[in-house]
Amino acid sequence: MKTKIKQKTTKLIQNPATQKALLSLKPEKSLWGAAGVVLFFIVPEIIAFIWGDEITRFAKEALLADPSSIEHYWYEFLVMLFESGGSWLNLFLGIALLIWLFF
Repeated sequence: MKTKIKQKTTKLIQNPATQKALLSLKPEKSLWGAAGVVLFFIVPEIIAFIWGDEITRFAKEALLADPSSIEHYWYEFLVMLFESGGSWLNLFLGIALLIWLFF
């Protein structure tokens, strides 16, 4: 059973379609590619680790003031995004993508 799984995994890795799919996921090697990885993966997690509690508290207090519908959705989004703090998984994923970008 283990050898069968190992063989299938090896076939999957060596499959040209799999390699093409992996290369299509790789961020573009440019300033915009690096900035995109940093801005969308790393910076939000750092903000969540440092100021997540304060942002959540602010948004919950603003929700108590009965904001308009657009503001209501914005504050709920902030609560949803920062309520649990930062995610180590997303931070490591961003760092891995940044390393993969340059190799």
